[in-house]
Amino acid sequence: MTKNIQDRVIEIIAEQAVLEPSDVTMESTLEDLGIDSLGLVESIFAIEEAFDITVPFNANEPTESDFDISSVATIVAGIEKLVAEQHS
Repeated sequence: MTKNIQDRVIEIIAEQAVLEPSDVTMESTLEDLGIDSLGLVESIFAIEEAFDITVPFNANEPTESDFDISSVATIVAGIEKLVAEQHS
């Protein structure tokens, strides 16, 4: 399941960045990928919809959020945790 989550999150982020999924690495930051605040919000909505979860992210205060968006890897880890919590 983990690989599927990682792949799907990368696909969503790549779509927002208008890149190929192969251009998105786990070490990439959203800034590296050219994703601005609007793209971030759209990515979060797409991720929530794809996994039927609610991401604890405050778009108005992203640095105050409990959800770490510092890299693709931290986003994937956060989504994996939320999906696991939902299915437990």
